[in-house]
Amino acid sequence: MTVLGVVFRPQLPPERLRAVARAADDAGLEELWLWEDCFLEGGISAAAAALAWTERVRVGVGLLPVPLRNVAVTAMEAATLHRMFPGRAILGVGHGVQDWMGQVGARAESPVTLLREHLDALRALLRGERVSTDGRYVKLDGVALDWPPAGAPEVLAGATGPRSLRLSGAAADGTVLTAATTPEGVRRARRLIDEGRESAGRTDHHRVVVYLHTATGPDAAARLRAEIEANGEDPLPEHGVAGDADAVAKAVQRLAEAGADTVVLQPTADEPDPEAFVRFAAEEVRPLLT
Repeated sequence: MTVLGVVFRPQLPPERLRAVARAADDAGLEELWLWEDCFLEGGISAAAAALAWTERVRVGVGLLPVPLRNVAVTAMEAATLHRMFPGRAILGVGHGVQDWMGQVGARAESPVTLLREHLDALRALLRGERVSTDGRYVKLDGVALDWPPAGAPEVLAGATGPRSLRLSGAAADGTVLTAATTPEGVRRARRLIDEGRESAGRTDHHRVVVYLHTATGPDAAARLRAEIEANGEDPLPEHGVAGDADAVAKAVQRLAEAGADTVVLQPTADEPDPEAFVRFAAEEVRPLLT
């Protein structure tokens, strides 16, 4: 069954997160996702707060930009969340937006190499292993977590290009795709992910999470088009959905049929009522999905 989520966009001030997270929890939404976009809101701090304010909703961070943090710190923070909120935290890592990475002096010459080294070390640390590595970017000398999670949690990777998608298949437990991904784009991503999985000899399940531009309400179509054009994307029908619960559910189903395990509804940056939006997703869209 397709998992449905909603992203709390960091264009909203951090103090709005509590009400939105509680609305999601009360409405029975499966997953609430957060972004660590520069220079808006911190992913780990926001996730910890959202998890503490709620009882059952799973909270995902997609994505943590790896150039910004030492992998040992990522592992410590991830392990802490997984131990305090077992089964409810989902973490994804990625290259980060290169212009932003350049602004803070953290831009890597080879983002793919950095992501591979970070994924390998992070997953090993979260398995409770003692790690020594002397990579191009990641260097650890006998590092092990004192408080690793009880079981190795999944680590997702954000990917768009062929090299990154193959890398995610080989080195991550799941992949996060942007809202610019069409159903055909999901199929293409699955093929490239599977190539990476095959090269690494992996047979475990690989979760694909995809965001979906979504707007509802009387001015939905206009808001959606403006959002997509502002992102520099083509305002094509398959690049988002505007309409009622039935229209949204059908768009979610198309992505699921293409290979998405989780679809995260991405409201427009000017969504007038984010609490109502999560209730709409949980109470009106979710019952229509199979």
